[in-house]
Parts: sequence; structure tokens; C-alpha cells
Amino acid sequence: MSIFKGSGVAIVTPMKENLEVNYDKLEELINFQIDNGTDCIIIAGTTGESSTLTMEEHRQVIKAAVEFTRHRVPVVAGTGSNCTKTAILLTQEAEEDGADGALIVTPYYNKATQKGLISHYSQIAAETKLPIILYNVPGRTGCNLLPETVATLVKENDNIVGLKEATGNLSQASKTMALCDGNLELYSGEDGLVVPLLSIGGQGVISVIANIAPANTHEMVMSYLNGDLERARQLQLKSLPLVDALFSEVNPIPVKKALNLMGKNVGSLRSPLCEMSEEAAAKLEVAMREYGIL
Repeated sequence: MSIFKGSGVAIVTPMKENLEVNYDKLEELINFQIDNGTDCIIIAGTTGESSTLTMEEHRQVIKAAVEFTRHRVPVVAGTGSNCTKTAILLTQEAEEDGADGALIVTPYYNKATQKGLISHYSQIAAETKLPIILYNVPGRTGCNLLPETVATLVKENDNIVGLKEATGNLSQASKTMALCDGNLELYSGEDGLVVPLLSIGGQGVISVIANIAPANTHEMVMSYLNGDLERARQLQLKSLPLVDALFSEVNPIPVKKALNLMGKNVGSLRSPLCEMSEEAAAKLEVAMREYGIL
């Protein structure tokens, strides 16, 4: 049984002017997402600025997302860390607070070996009943989950069920799917490669663009899964200029700017992230207008 099929939004963490978490705005954003067809809320991930949340905030943000979602769609909590014990604690807290699954990024900075990655994830899996989605984004972590490693983890741990694939390497993703032999829930972690990942057996996306275009992102995935490949292709190609603009600076800088341009008032970013450059922001606004958001 899949945690979800379709479009999962890697939702931003809105901030007040003093950079405290704005929980009222988070509830508003979650309702906006669900009203527009989003199939899953992914909270406290990269796009949610998890790296600058305190441990207390991290737990409270997840707990709030579960409360605000009210079981209308699943909530997947980002609970990864470069410390195995910390990742275990975060995952256990998310389970206690009602999350439906955990998204666990590969350890960053440590540059663990593949043996170390197997040990890291297996230790976490042994300490929770939550279904786990592995998150492979070597461009941010300096660490790559190889296909053989994913296959070993899926085979040896019943609750390691999925992979957020954000390598940009379709060959690696295809090999991973082949080695897992139908036992892996694959989610695109690249908004520009959703349809290609679906074509090798993926069942959805964990998306940044869904923050600002939730209905179209949901429609793109479900069109493909329901057999309307042409509509899915059209929506994927239409999104590419906007995707480029949303990743012209490091995520989540542009998507927070985009939400503010839409009047969502999600606030600024915690240091060391900073506001988008004027030049890049101008290009983002053009892309949003051409897409039809503004």
C-alpha cells in the first residue's frame, strides 16, 4: 500500500517578520494545497528550511501539520539527520505526533560509505513502525545512495518502502527500479523530470512547484497514471521555464519569493539563506506570468 500516489508538496515553512514560525499561515497553506488537489503534505524537508529549525520547532511544525491536515491527506515528515541517533529521535517523535510516513535524507557532510548508509537507515527502520521514504539528493548532501544499496535496504527492512529520487540521473533511477523488482515506491524529487520518472514505474512527485501550482502538478501526475500521457507531457513541458526559475537560486529562496508575489505572505528566510537577487526575482516573475499564475 502506497503512502500516496500523485503530487506531494514539499511545503515551505512560513515565517513571521521576526522569523518565528507562522503557524496560522502554515494552516492556510495546507488548506490551499488540499483544496487544489495535492495528495500529500511533506513537512520539514529541504523546502521547509528544516536545517535552520531547532529540534523543538522541528517537532512542533510536524505536529502542527498533522493537526491542520486533519487526515484529509497523508503527512510525511522530514526526519533526516547526519547523526543516526538524531534521525531516530526525530522519526520517533514524528510517529508519536501522528505522521503517516518519514522522508529521511541521506546523511550530509559525513560522506558515509554505502555500508554506512545501510547501517544508518537500518538502525532508523528498526526503531519505528512508520513507512520510510529514502531521500537521495547528492547535489546537496555529497552522498549518493547507489541502486544496489537501495535494493538491499528495501529487501532487508519491511518499512523502507520508497525513494525520493533527486539525482537527475535517469539511468541510475532505472537501475534502482530494476533491482528493487517492483518493491519500491518511486517519487520524483526533480520537478523537471516527473513524467520521465513515472515512465519507469514512479507513482508521484515530492514537489517544490506544487507550492505555487498545486492543481496542475496533481493533474500532471494523475493524467499519466490514468493513461493520458499526452496531457501529462503537455503539463510537464509547460512547467519547465517555471521550474528553471524556481531553481535559479538555491531552494527554497525562489519558491518563497514566488509565494510572496502571489500574496501568500510566507515571510523571509532564516540565515544563511537570504532574499533572492533582484535580477533573478524579475525573471521568476516573468516565468510566473507566462505560466499563468500571476
